[in-house]
Amino acid sequence: MQKFMSFPAHAKALAVLGLPLIGGHLAQMAIGVTDTVMLGWYGVEALAAVTLASTYFFVLFIFGSGFAWAVMPMVATYHAEADEVSIRRATRMGLWLSLGFALLVLPLMIYAAPILRLMGQQDAVVRDAADYLAVAGWGILPALFVMVLKSYLAALERTQVVLWITVLAAVTNALVNYALIFGNWGAPELGVVGAAVASLSTQIVSLLGVVVYVRLVLPQHDLFRRLWRADWDMLAQVFRLGWPISITSLSEVGLFAASAVMMGWLGTVPLAAHGIAVQLTSITFMVHLGLSNAATVRAGNAYGRRDPSHLARGAWVVTVMSLVFSAVTVAVFVLFPDVLIGIFVLEEETAKAQILQIGVGILFMAGLFQLVDGLQAIALGVLRGVQDTRMPMIYAAVSYWGVGVPCSYLLGFTLGWQGIGVWAGMGMGLGFAAILLSLRFWRSVLPRVRVLAPG
Repeated sequence: MQKFMSFPAHAKALAVLGLPLIGGHLAQMAIGVTDTVMLGWYGVEALAAVTLASTYFFVLFIFGSGFAWAVMPMVATYHAEADEVSIRRATRMGLWLSLGFALLVLPLMIYAAPILRLMGQQDAVVRDAADYLAVAGWGILPALFVMVLKSYLAALERTQVVLWITVLAAVTNALVNYALIFGNWGAPELGVVGAAVASLSTQIVSLLGVVVYVRLVLPQHDLFRRLWRADWDMLAQVFRLGWPISITSLSEVGLFAASAVMMGWLGTVPLAAHGIAVQLTSITFMVHLGLSNAATVRAGNAYGRRDPSHLARGAWVVTVMSLVFSAVTVAVFVLFPDVLIGIFVLEEETAKAQILQIGVGILFMAGLFQLVDGLQAIALGVLRGVQDTRMPMIYAAVSYWGVGVPCSYLLGFTLGWQGIGVWAGMGMGLGFAAILLSLRFWRSVLPRVRVLAPG
């Protein structure tokens, strides 16, 4: 059992582990923000199309990321148990499952136009979004491999390299975007397709970077030797832990995807305003996600040692850290909405006044639900650390789709609150999830770990 740690010591340990993860997530978000900003400069129609296409890609990507997320608590637990063989086995089978998923969904990327039309989107938006996905969709393969390897590295508390590889990818994305969207530096002006090429290039650079690091720095795990050999027992373990995480993530991201579809029903300008608001809220959510990842790793270590006191103190501290950051975020969103939205739209854009009018109200609602969004992310992270994923999956589906989506439609369309109503409904779904998941950990899972503890 690990020696007693005070609350400040827990906070320091979480910060040391979590800050590089937060930086890595922010660098990853910089890729999406760069796309949004540059396409906003290019035109509102292009911004609306890539908002829709990126949401579509992200839903499938997150759905397939469950196996990568499963690798993190498994490797953290095996690391605490000094089981080097199982670390290698779990990571390899995470790569296998990710490859299988990527191959299954790739046709949905390449031939996305009919699906987007079924969502009731405007023809011009569908055409550009489909062009984007026909190129960027291939990035699902390297993107999922990178997720698995990042989870493996994070579980070993090698988070600095995760940050720097992601920064390299973000820089690559910005440079290729600038060249190919606008036709700078002698490159062809490709607009939306240029952004897609930049996205695919970024995923490939990320994969090359993380593979080189793993081979050079962690040769003892020998992850890629005889990678083609099946390990059916471990594959089943990763699958059992990972598929509920996939459904949980799909439920949450699906809530945001449904909101994008609803905003598309309101028109191109509301959808563009929604895209800007999503980017801003996603940036702040990366802090909660980084803390959640750190909580998963530390909870996995405590679980491997059967140390309930360490687990409880760590969970309490990371929850408080998330709440403090949420309070700061709420203040910024409420006090400076015009400044934040203005970053994404050029002064000469004819629809700027409309985007600002709609976006200010949306950001006000987004600021309010930051509190519950962070709480549900932290609760999920701790629960994954102790390898509890099935009940959280059910709670997420009920919260996001049984509460969030119906409330978004009711408030946005039935009551006529439009974009503000759609976002208020999302906040209700996230709040319901935060309550259920927190109760799950403190009242059910933690007592069970205490029973399993030695002595």
